[in-house]
Amino acid sequence: MLIHPNFDPIALSLGPIKVHWYGIMYLLGFITFWLLAKRRLHDRPFDGFGWTSRDIEDLLFAGVLGVILGGRLGYVLFYQPGYYFAHPSQIVAVWDGGMSFHGGLLGVMAAAAWFARSRRVNWLDLMDFVAPMIPPGLAYGRIGNFINGELWGRVAPSWWPGAMIYPESGSMVPRFPSELYEMALEGVALFVLLWWLRAKPRPRGFIAAWFALGYGIARFVVEFTRQPDAFLGYLWFGLSMGQLLSIPLIVVGAGLLAWSLRRRA
Repeated sequence: MLIHPNFDPIALSLGPIKVHWYGIMYLLGFITFWLLAKRRLHDRPFDGFGWTSRDIEDLLFAGVLGVILGGRLGYVLFYQPGYYFAHPSQIVAVWDGGMSFHGGLLGVMAAAAWFARSRRVNWLDLMDFVAPMIPPGLAYGRIGNFINGELWGRVAPSWWPGAMIYPESGSMVPRFPSELYEMALEGVALFVLLWWLRAKPRPRGFIAAWFALGYGIARFVVEFTRQPDAFLGYLWFGLSMGQLLSIPLIVVGAGLLAWSLRRRA
């Protein structure tokens, strides 16, 4: 039986400054986005944007703000609104943890809308451009969750391959390593799919639709192995908050895909 290694969440200490592995994972995600975006400048039809490396850097800056602000506000509003409304000073305490992917996605979409308008390009074209570069950041984030020993899975059968004991959970029962499942599906598998789709010209909104649909399905499925947040538990129909927030994403992705295919036809 595997036991979680109980990593030290602090990668480096420089006096009072502590560098956390989770912060490093965010940094790696942003760097990977920048490198992939520069590679995508030579893809058709996006080479028609006429962008330079400076435009990519501006896009990354807008995306970073969208991820951080949207992710934090999403966590506050979706997961613990009562607590944060009673303790508003804690809203900015991102160093204590608490980020929401769905909120971060809304933040990125808003940042992309502003950026598209400033560069006079179609918003869906920009989302098609951005979508394949997002999954690596998701994979890094799940690695950060695993290092921190958080977001562990539900109790697994003892015979389950790869079942892991998380002493941090307060019990010594085997659990699904759900962070690694999410890394594999939301990060690696989704990236391979979108990077392959981007190799040929696609109708407007096609790649963005597959991102929404792919992530929504992957997150909904993997949540069946993930232990819900203790302060929320199971919600409607026995689903977790992550699953409930993924349903609209699946619906929007399917609708956008249908619209894109009709537009091509």
